[in-house]
Amino acid sequence: MPLFHRDQRSFCHTAYNHNEKMPAIRASICTGEKVAGFRDKKTGHFEDVILIRSDKDLEEFRNHYGITEEIPVFY
Repeated sequence: MPLFHRDQRSFCHTAYNHNEKMPAIRASICTGEKVAGFRDKKTGHFEDVILIRSDKDLEEFRNHYGITEEIPVFY
């Protein structure tokens, strides 16, 4: 059994408004860690939603929020 049990995907209850926010992935240059979330179009503020550990996590994020377009990565 892993030390940190992963329960059923519990996404943050973030409201995704296409007019105000855009999906984005924040990646660390040093560690390579990636986090998917939403970036405010006006302020640039990034809101974390899910840690991306594999392609499956990214696919779940896309399916949960109905994202079909390419998701930009910023560092």
